[in-house]
Amino acid sequence: MAKRVLVVDDEKLIVKGIRFSLEQDGMEVECAYDGEEALNMAKEKEYDIILLDIMLPKMSGLEVCQQIRDFSSVPIVMLTAKGDDMDKIMGLEYGADDYITKPFNILEVKARLKAIMRRTVKKEEKKEKNSVIERGELYLDCDGRRVYISGKEINLTAKEFDVLELLLLNPNKVYSRESLLKIVWGADYPGDVRTVDVHIRRLREKIEANPSEPKYVHTKWGVGYYYKD
Repeated sequence: MAKRVLVVDDEKLIVKGIRFSLEQDGMEVECAYDGEEALNMAKEKEYDIILLDIMLPKMSGLEVCQQIRDFSSVPIVMLTAKGDDMDKIMGLEYGADDYITKPFNILEVKARLKAIMRRTVKKEEKKEKNSVIERGELYLDCDGRRVYISGKEINLTAKEFDVLELLLLNPNKVYSRESLLKIVWGADYPGDVRTVDVHIRRLREKIEANPSEPKYVHTKWGVGYYYKD
């Protein structure tokens, strides 16, 4: 089945070029030109991946990304015309999976999209021996990729879920930031270890009663992160 991609950018020539190139590779491409339109389309349809520009009319790409994360874990790749590292980290902090800086090479865009979709498919196909993990008040449904604390569902991004699942499946094993980046984001991911720190912080804010004194995701200073059994 063809992969369905949502491309969001207010520069119609850029959208046209991306759409043409992706369709040449057999993908099904739909387009939006402002933030509100993109959010509505993401609510109405299911996509395999979303390519989302940061600078958009009506609603910024960061706002769109953040609101999509309230109801979907679809992979999101941010497009940014700015080279500032903080913009890139902010994009990931709002729930994005990756970023690409403009101007870009369309071959790079296609390669990154395909790599993310491959990893997503592999994770969906992979069957864990422990399809359900229970740790105190935390309940992790590995097959459904859903997390509950005291019976209340917690909305995690795809990467936040992947990090939590990895740590819970390997209790007391300390993962360095470099290891987490390679395992969760993939060896071809161009970002640095600050990406891991951002996701760990956001994960703690969501699942820990007191993020400064975590119960689930611990830090071994100078080494990395782990779940203490």
